[in-house]
Amino acid sequence: MRALLCNYLILLSFSCFAADPLPLTQPEAVGLSSAQLARIGTTFKADIDKGRIPGAVIAIARKGKLAYYEAFGYTDKEAGTPMTKDAIFAIASMTKPMVGVAIMQLMEDTRLQMSDPVSRWFPELGKLPVGLPNKDGSMQSVPARKPITVQDLLRHTSGLTYGARGNTPMHKSQPASSGAAAARYTPAEFIDALSKAHLVYQPGTAWDYGLSIDVLGLILEKEYGKNLGAVLSERIWKPLGMVDTHFLVPPEKTKRYARALKNDPDTGKPQASSDRTQPDKFECGGGCAASTAADYLRFGQMLLNRGTLGNTRILASRTVDYMTANHLTRDMQNYIADADPTKAGYEFGLTMAVRTSAGGPTMMGSPGIYTWSGASGTEFWVDPKEQLVVVFMSAGPGTIRWHYRRMINALVYQSLVD
Repeated sequence: MRALLCNYLILLSFSCFAADPLPLTQPEAVGLSSAQLARIGTTFKADIDKGRIPGAVIAIARKGKLAYYEAFGYTDKEAGTPMTKDAIFAIASMTKPMVGVAIMQLMEDTRLQMSDPVSRWFPELGKLPVGLPNKDGSMQSVPARKPITVQDLLRHTSGLTYGARGNTPMHKSQPASSGAAAARYTPAEFIDALSKAHLVYQPGTAWDYGLSIDVLGLILEKEYGKNLGAVLSERIWKPLGMVDTHFLVPPEKTKRYARALKNDPDTGKPQASSDRTQPDKFECGGGCAASTAADYLRFGQMLLNRGTLGNTRILASRTVDYMTANHLTRDMQNYIADADPTKAGYEFGLTMAVRTSAGGPTMMGSPGIYTWSGASGTEFWVDPKEQLVVVFMSAGPGTIRWHYRRMINALVYQSLVD
């Protein structure tokens, strides 16, 4: 009887999470202006009317309370389906921080260390050569001076990249993207493809965006003996009440899946976007999850709380501090602005960009912010100084997504009045 009651209470609490991810409050109670927040709706509705963006869901929490939570536009403009707060979005690379948390849990369990080489799990990746481009476009191969470590994978200093990010022979030797790899390869085939690649940089010398987190996802699968979705569900999603986060959106939820505009509003050309209602060959940790603003806000609030949400602890407080600190050294090259111009001036922690100064970056914010985005049009950030968590969800996969990241940044910070 007691077990049945507990299960009932858990299910009841999950249904509450889906409606309101955190306790509600009036904006003024947490130092936000209702009048200034209203600019968010005015601005986005105008752009939706112009056909610039299909819709958006925006959630803002401050001091642990939900101060703003609104939906605008359409889940599917072609079908005329209005946007709802529980819309499910392809979050692309916002999958990465969740994989990062799961890896940090393994570190806490002493099942891995940051200095462990990737060859511990995948020997075939232990001796990847580094490619050096020649002036004639050819490539010479040199040995790697050090092995790729878990820390290299977490901070994108492995030398692995996304093949679509360049035209060098090294780029062409690697899969184009996380999504492309997941659609084409099984896990074993993906590792085999990487084993034949050339690294773009010596491991540990340069930040460059790529396939590192997909490898970490497969490390998690090896450690737990189950697919990545099951690992994240057991270790993160279920404990946090993230009831709508999946690698494959279930059939009963597909009507809530947000679709991009048919054509890019800037170029007029047809635009492709991830379809998380269709299965891949493997669940890629680098960019294959779907989620809601509510679910991801709870994940972000857990990080702001330094590992806890309510009575649930996901990570130790010092582990979160370590994860969200800058892990790049002065002698490393930092190409983060090439991957995302809105992150120019940022350093990098473990799976998330980290802000180290008030000035310098092209957007407002405090030192200590950590953040990441998704190529499908999503963004989240945590500002510990302001006790602020912001989740922006949209299906806008073109370069226009950078415009909306800057826009929501300005709209949120202009609403702070304390």
